[in-house]
Amino acid sequence: MNRIIRKVAVLGSGVMGSRIACHFAGVGLQVLLLDMAAKELNAAEKAKNLTTDHPAVKNRIVNEALAATLKANPSPLYSKEAIQRIKTGNFTDNMKDIAGCDWVIEVVVERLDIKQQIFTEVEKYRRPGSLITSNTSGIPIHLMSEGRSEDFKRHFCGTHFFNPPRYLRLLEIIPTPDTDPAVTEFLMHYGDLHLGKTTVLCKDTPAFIANRIGVYGIMAIFHAMGKLGLDIDEVDALTGPVIGRPKSATFRTADVVGIDTLVKVAKGVADNCPNDEQRAIFAIPAWLDKVVANNWLGDKTGQGFFKKTRGAGGEKEILTLNLQSLEYGPRKRPKFASLEAARQIEDLGSRIKMLVQGPDKAGEFYRHFHYGLFSYISHRIPEISDELYRVDDAMMAGFGWEIGAFESWDILGVESTVKKMKDSGFTVASWVEQMLASGIKTFYTLEKGKRLYFDLRTGSYKPLPGGEAFLVMKNFEGQSLWKNSACHLYHLGDEVLGLEWHTKMNTIGGEVLEGLQRSIGLAEEKYKGLVIANEGAHFSAGANVGMIFMLAIEQEYDEMDMAIRQFQLTMMRARYSAVPVVVAPHGLALGGACELSLHADRIVAAAETYTGLVEMGIGVIPGGGGTKEFTLRAADEMHEDEPETITLKHRFLNIATAKVSTSAYEAYANGIYRKGRDIVCMNLGRRIAEAKRSVLEISEDGYVMPVPRTDIKVLGRSALGALYAGIHVMWRGNYATDHDVVVAKKLAYVMCGGDLSEPALVSEQYLLDLEREAFLSLCGEKKTLERIQSVLKTGKPIRN
Repeated sequence: MNRIIRKVAVLGSGVMGSRIACHFAGVGLQVLLLDMAAKELNAAEKAKNLTTDHPAVKNRIVNEALAATLKANPSPLYSKEAIQRIKTGNFTDNMKDIAGCDWVIEVVVERLDIKQQIFTEVEKYRRPGSLITSNTSGIPIHLMSEGRSEDFKRHFCGTHFFNPPRYLRLLEIIPTPDTDPAVTEFLMHYGDLHLGKTTVLCKDTPAFIANRIGVYGIMAIFHAMGKLGLDIDEVDALTGPVIGRPKSATFRTADVVGIDTLVKVAKGVADNCPNDEQRAIFAIPAWLDKVVANNWLGDKTGQGFFKKTRGAGGEKEILTLNLQSLEYGPRKRPKFASLEAARQIEDLGSRIKMLVQGPDKAGEFYRHFHYGLFSYISHRIPEISDELYRVDDAMMAGFGWEIGAFESWDILGVESTVKKMKDSGFTVASWVEQMLASGIKTFYTLEKGKRLYFDLRTGSYKPLPGGEAFLVMKNFEGQSLWKNSACHLYHLGDEVLGLEWHTKMNTIGGEVLEGLQRSIGLAEEKYKGLVIANEGAHFSAGANVGMIFMLAIEQEYDEMDMAIRQFQLTMMRARYSAVPVVVAPHGLALGGACELSLHADRIVAAAETYTGLVEMGIGVIPGGGGTKEFTLRAADEMHEDEPETITLKHRFLNIATAKVSTSAYEAYANGIYRKGRDIVCMNLGRRIAEAKRSVLEISEDGYVMPVPRTDIKVLGRSALGALYAGIHVMWRGNYATDHDVVVAKKLAYVMCGGDLSEPALVSEQYLLDLEREAFLSLCGEKKTLERIQSVLKTGKPIRN
C-alpha cells in the first residue's frame, strides 16, 4: 500500500506533545492537537460568565500549552506560518475527529493505566489501517497494546522523539511482536526523509537505546567521582566539547533534562533489568536522593546542580553545588595539564587518543570512563539492538555526541584497548573477542567511499543502510583530487566533485578562496559539476574577519582592496561557471557563506540552516557580492502596480538590520533562497547526496553558463532620499547609533546605484565596484575596527 501522511493527531499537549505537533506542522502536515477538557472555571472565565461547556473553557488546557510552547526560544517552528496548520481540541468533543487522521501519536503522562484509557477511546474512532504510536520514553510498548484489536496491534508502534523535537534528531522506533513489518519500515523511512530524523530501530527493552546508554554513562560518572576525587565543575570540563560532547557536558545536561527524569530512568533500568551486569551503577547515590528530596530538579525548579543568582553588584552569577556539603559556591575553572594540551589539537580523534593516555587525574578519568562505556555497550549487543551502528546513531542524534562509542573504540584501537580494559578489571562481551580472533580489528571500515559496519550475525562487514542517500565527504579520502592546508577536493562519483574546507568556524580566507577557484576550474575541465559542503558543526561563519582587522590596523588598503576583489571574483566565478555549482549549507551560513550561497546555481540547505548577511554587526556592508545580489534581486522583484522602492526597501532593511533566517524555510521568506529552485533537505545527512543529485539533474537538463547581467535597474536619488529619511527616523528613535547611520547610508548609496539623477540600468560589475569602495571606506572607521576587535574576542557581533 502506498501510505501517505496528510494529517496527524497528537494526543496530549504538554511540553513534548505541543512541540511534536509544531514539528509535524513545520514539515507541512495538518495537525490535530488534543488534551483534556478543563472541568473548572478559572478567575478570568468566571469574570466573563462562561460555563464549563464553552469551547474556550474546554480547550483552555490545550490552548495554553500550545501558547507556552510557541514562546519558547529557540522556536519549535520552522516558520511562523506553520502554526496555521495546527487545530486544537479536547478529548471529550474532538476524539471523533481522529477518524480523519493518518497517524495518531499518544503523548500523555507516563502512566500505563492512563495510556490504556486513551487507547480505548482511540480504538472507537481511528480509521482501520491508520498508524497509532506512543511517545513513551520507558513503558514497555507491548504492554500498551494488550487487549486491543488485531488491526490496532498491527499498526501500533513506539515512536520516541527527543526534546526538543525540532532540534534533537533522534527518533527511536520500537515495534512489538505484533507490529506489521511494513509499518516499522514505513516509520523508519518517513521519520528519516520527511521528519529529518535519524531513525533508530530499537528492541522493546527498558529505556530503549539512547537513554539506556546515556543514563548509564551519567550514573557511572556519578559513582566514579568519589573514587577519583572530582567535583561537578571538573567533570563538566572533562566531558564537554573537548571529547566531542555538547557544551552542557554531564551535570548541565542533567539540569536541562530534569534531575528527577534522570533518576526515574535510572531506577527503571535497575528495577527492570535484573540481568544487567552493571545494575549496581544505576543505584541512586545518597547525595542524589537528597538533591531530589530538596526539589532541586534543575531548570524546571530554578536550581539543580547549578543555581543562577545575582552578585552584590547585580551581575548574573552561576553557582555550583558542592555534593559533600550540598551548598552552592562560585564556579571554578578546573586545570588539568592533559586537558590544556589537548585543546590545541583540532582533530577530535587525535585529541581523544591523547587524553586517554594522559598521566594526570584527567587521563585516569578518561581511561575509567571509556573502558566502562566500551564494556557496557559490548554487553548490550544484541540485547538492545542486533546492529552496533544503531547504538552510535542513537547517541549522536539523541545526546549530541560528535562520534559514537564504537567509533571511539575504533579510534583508540579495539584490540589494544581490550587488553588494557582487562588489565584494569573491565570485561568485554565474547562477540568482541570472537571478532578480533577472526581477523577483523575494527567495528567500522571504508570501502570505495562507503562505510561498512561489523555485523554480528554474519561475522563480516555489511554496508550501512541508506547507501547513496547518505554521502559523507571524508569517506572519499581515497578519491582525493586536490587539497591545500584548508580545503579538500574529492571525486564523489558520477563525474561530480565535492569541496570541503576545515578552518576555525569554517571561515573563508585566502586558502578557501583558492580552493573554490581551483575546484571550479577542475570541474570545468572534465566533470559535470561541483558540490560545496562539509560535515562540520557549521557550514561557515563567513569571511575571516581576523584577516580584515589585521590589514585595516596596518592600513594595508591596497592589499585589502585586492582581498575584497578576490572574494568578489570568486563569488562571481561560482555564478558564471561552465558547470553547475551547488552549495549545501547547514548550521551557520553567515556573511560570506551566505554570499556564496546567493551566487550558486542551486542551494540544497538543511532545514536547520541559519543564514543572513550579517556584516552590519561589525560595522561594514556585505562586500563579497551580497549587496550587489540583493540590489539585483530587488530590481527583478519590482512590479508595475506598486512603488518601485518597496522591494528595494525590504532588501535594504534585511541587510541593515543584519537579519538572520532561523531556518531554511525562513530563508525563503527573507529572499535568500528561491522557491522552485533551491531545496530544503529535512535530514541533514541526506543533504550532500541531494546536492550531488541536483548537479546531475541541472547538467543533464542542458546547463548553459549564464551571461553577466547589465540590465539591473537602480533608482538613484529618487530612492536614496527615501532611504536616508528612514535611517534618520531610526537614529532619532534611538534604534541606530551614529556609526549605524554611517554604515546604513553607505549601504543605501550602493543599493541605489550611487547619486544618480534618475533611474538607470547598470551592470553587476558597476555594483560590485560601488560595494567594494564602500566596504573599504568603512574599514577605515575607528568604530568599525572596535567592532571587529570585539567579534574576535567574543565571537559575537555587537550593536552599540
